Amino acid sequence: MQYLAMQTNDIRTNLATEQYLLNSGKIKPPFMLFYIEKPCIIVGRNQNTMEEIDPIYCQENGVTVTRRLSGGGAVYQDLGNLCYSFVVPAEKQQFGDFSSILQPIVDVLHDMGATGAQVNGRNDIIIDNKKFSGNAMYTKNGISFCHGTLMFDVDTSAVASALRVPQDKIESKGIKSVRSRVTNIKPYLKPAYQNLDAFGFRDELIKKLLKVDTLEQAQAFAFNLDETDKKEIEKITQELYSNWDWVYGKSPEFSVQRRQKFVGGTIDARYVVENGKITVAKIYGDFFGAKAVNDLETALIGVVYDADTIAKALADFDLSAYFSGIEPNDVIDLLSKQK
Repeated sequence: MQYLAMQTNDIRTNLATEQYLLNSGKIKPPFMLFYIEKPCIIVGRNQNTMEEIDPIYCQENGVTVTRRLSGGGAVYQDLGNLCYSFVVPAEKQQFGDFSSILQPIVDVLHDMGATGAQVNGRNDIIIDNKKFSGNAMYTKNGISFCHGTLMFDVDTSAVASALRVPQDKIESKGIKSVRSRVTNIKPYLKPAYQNLDAFGFRDELIKKLLKVDTLEQAQAFAFNLDETDKKEIEKITQELYSNWDWVYGKSPEFSVQRRQKFVGGTIDARYVVENGKITVAKIYGDFFGAKAVNDLETALIGVVYDADTIAKALADFDLSAYFSGIEPNDVIDLLSKQK
């Protein structure tokens, strides 16, 4: 299996690299990507960016904000965090099955001393009931990638300051603060790994995943970007991940909000209704789905704002493809709810 250890610490360039390699065919799946970023927040494809971040804190502290292609929730990263992506043929990976694709990471962590690490819930890896890894999945053109974070030595006080976590997410876990929900994995590792930084941790992870003894041996599996690759990656960076419209969008003043937390994630629907019809529809949330919700939003424009008409507009869609793990009838009930 080939791998690429990113040489840049800019989340926007690294996400663009991931997208480029996914679509260009320059490297054949399965392969692995590893990257470490300067302070940043990455919001999920379906989220309302301004509701997920503290914009003043981010501006004052140089925190880069961008949006990824996959679903799920917002995450904070800094140079103490390691990101990874597993890219595999979609036919060999069930969408939303995080347990199987994350097991190699968990096995390595066990070997390094963190024997209590385990996949929990939809997409987290936890230890002592605290989260240190969040993961998201994206599928396109027969290829799936699962990318995730490993909090190795992250400034957890910055996590609490930079992110705005909805109260229902905190209450549903019976925990009082953002900081108490997360932890770093470094303290749980064997003494031999306590002097590592995130870059050294990455190298150990690469060696163990490839089952080699040295980085020199691992280099036999390394993929290197050429100048053509770098130019294409920069183009994607500017057109998407550094683009204000992609990251923030032109959010209208919503007059109607329908929000509910399900086992498969939270759905937050916003409508502007004029003259009895929906003129703006936005669907946010930390849910996962193989298809983008833009299709549903478009289908709702011009629809009369009543339960039966909204339900009828959604009836022809396979809603399980947009909201993985959430019953279609529950989705329709929420999106058509009048009170």
